[in-house]
Amino acid sequence: MSKALGPRPPGGRVTLLALARDLGVSRATVSNAYNRPDQLSAGLRARILGRAAELGFSGPDPIARGLRRGRVGAVGVLVDEGLSYAFSDPTAVLFLDGLAREVQADGLGLLLHAAPGGGGGELGPIRNAAVDAWVLQSLPEGHPAVAAAQAHGRPVVVLDQPALPGVPLVGIDDAAGTAAAVRHLVGLGHRRLAVLSTPLRADRAEGPADLDRQRRAGYQVVARRLAGAASAATDAGLDWAGVPVLECAANDPDAGARGTARLLDTADPPTAIVAFSDQLALGALRAAAAAGREVPGQLSVIGFDDSPTARSTVPPLTTVAQPLLDRGQDVGSLVRALLAGKQVTSPAPYAVRLVVRGSTGPVEPAGG
Repeated sequence: MSKALGPRPPGGRVTLLALARDLGVSRATVSNAYNRPDQLSAGLRARILGRAAELGFSGPDPIARGLRRGRVGAVGVLVDEGLSYAFSDPTAVLFLDGLAREVQADGLGLLLHAAPGGGGGELGPIRNAAVDAWVLQSLPEGHPAVAAAQAHGRPVVVLDQPALPGVPLVGIDDAAGTAAAVRHLVGLGHRRLAVLSTPLRADRAEGPADLDRQRRAGYQVVARRLAGAASAATDAGLDWAGVPVLECAANDPDAGARGTARLLDTADPPTAIVAFSDQLALGALRAAAAAGREVPGQLSVIGFDDSPTARSTVPPLTTVAQPLLDRGQDVGSLVRALLAGKQVTSPAPYAVRLVVRGSTGPVEPAGG
């Protein structure tokens, strides 16, 4: 008979072992009622679940059960710009969509963590996270959160950066993308170009980035995009040292608008801007409108990503397209393979392509 526990005490916690003693059965029998019901008769299982419901016992502790099995059912995702970025940036949303679609096939969920800039206690949530694997999403070289995640000894997959020995990485041909953007603008007759860049280093500086800061970029994606743009500009006979590079403190439209306003408020403003993300390009369009600059008549703007918003801007945004959803699924596929004990290698970088829309056009004739 079930007499040992009696009514559940206020605030008391019923454990699987206590329930087993109350029912006069083994702990394994109660566990089987939840995890292996085919091992019990229907009557015995009903009695166990009924008594558990009376006592408010909802089942075995999922964390403890996961630890016993060596799995907790979660993939940790380290994002660089804060958790809100993962939900507000359309490119991040698409990546996470693709990742979730893939890992959920193995019953896995996602656990998002913001990668803090400092060390010490800030890294505690990462060090203590219960995850089966980590996905590092575009972190700078030497970021302390990378070491904290790797210390778990769990499988790791990287999106874009940093490159880590023996760790698979899913990337794109960043240099080819910005080179195509510059060639497109030069082909339209533009000679006064400017670059609106995502952060070069983790210090999140905002303002002109000289050649020395460009060379010391801690974000390798940005370094590659700068190299592609510089190469194409040089091939076109432009002096890269004379091309203004405005670094934004964050990858969002507000930062893009501030940077563009600064670029336009000069004696010799650019006639074309290459933005290293669609989010920055959206800000460039906003700033151009505020300054009374017609796009593309007086200012051409190119983004990077081909996010869903690029099609709905006014005018529609010319941009470098990358397969955002596919890359998320590729990362998820690598995670699943590593958790299954398979050997994996980094796939070749995805090719990108320039999508020409209404935000770019020929240089306006002098005096036009």
